[in-house]
Amino acid sequence: MEQMIAPVLSVARQHDFADYRPYPRVADIVDGLEQAQALTRALTSGHEAERVPLLATVNPPLWELGHLAWFQEFWLHRRGDFDAPSLLTDADQYYDSARVHHDTRWTLSLPSTSATMAYGDTVLAQTKELLSQACVEERHAYFAQLALFHQDMHNEAFCYTWQTLGFSMPVGWLEEPVSLTGDILLDQGRCLIGAQRGKGFLFDNEKWAHEVDLPAFAISRSVVTNGEFRACVDAGAYTRDDLWCPSGRIMRDQLELVHPRYWRQQSGTWQERRFDAWVPLDDAAPVRHLSAYETEVYCRWAKRRLPTEAEWERAARLPAEEFQYGQVWEWTTSRFTPFPGFSADPYKEYSQPWFTDDHRVLRGGSFVTPRRLMRPTLRNFYQPARADIFCGFRTCSI
Repeated sequence: MEQMIAPVLSVARQHDFADYRPYPRVADIVDGLEQAQALTRALTSGHEAERVPLLATVNPPLWELGHLAWFQEFWLHRRGDFDAPSLLTDADQYYDSARVHHDTRWTLSLPSTSATMAYGDTVLAQTKELLSQACVEERHAYFAQLALFHQDMHNEAFCYTWQTLGFSMPVGWLEEPVSLTGDILLDQGRCLIGAQRGKGFLFDNEKWAHEVDLPAFAISRSVVTNGEFRACVDAGAYTRDDLWCPSGRIMRDQLELVHPRYWRQQSGTWQERRFDAWVPLDDAAPVRHLSAYETEVYCRWAKRRLPTEAEWERAARLPAEEFQYGQVWEWTTSRFTPFPGFSADPYKEYSQPWFTDDHRVLRGGSFVTPRRLMRPTLRNFYQPARADIFCGFRTCSI
């Protein structure tokens, strides 16, 4: 008999889990958690104990492994209550990312790799036992999904950590080629932006759907390729101050950039570093590892512009044969701010602390983002100088 998910009666100060219906089948949640755990182990195999330099954009792999287990245990089994005991002594002092400063993570006397993995295995076993009940509460289904998607995002983070450090990639990935060309013209009109109640799981920064008036605009059907960006580089765009905004020039000069950071020329031929290997630049592949500043340089050079996130979302609601995404995260011009009607979800640190002027919205998803996460309303956010993630862009006509 298929398990049922039981609604939670609304009480004062309790989160309304009804907003996230319909919930998936419990078996699908469990399958997802098992797949995510297996991928974590595959991605960190041979790397979890490697010495990683203290960088603002990465975490120590062993700390990150423990954090994943702690997050699932804290929200699903301890109900977000620090007074509830953990399976692991001092787990809160090790793994609470909101309270353990990023730089401190390199100096902690963490449990061994085997102890950390055993902790993760035990938490997952308890999760499967909890979800095996004949009637699973909505809050359990909600936090199980939160833990799953949190692990999905950290698995992607492991991938861009290996890219940043030039480490090998233990897992093979299928990269979808660019298959569409040209622009699509969208007429002026009102459109719905953001997530609606009753459409399943969402993150709090997607709340809630609201109408936006958009003028007519033309947006490219797919992302900019290496070949298109190479033409900009070959034209000397990185040396032209008039193409760079002041903040972008500072970044460029500090990093001494004369081309994208993972490119190089060998005997007159462009190459790109993919994890630990230099390979010939594939002109047909999506360009990636660009800061927002670099994407804007291309736009000024090509007499184009980046889309707003509202324009991007409106286009992303078109059929897949008209608008292609999911190869790289895509920069927009929009600052990361709350939508009308925003309220923080139980994991308050996910969005609210980052509603600042120095974070820019990215949309879509990359080739390592699980498809279960991707949807037109999904929002990502980074500072515009970041390029370590798998990020690229598409353009609009001016």
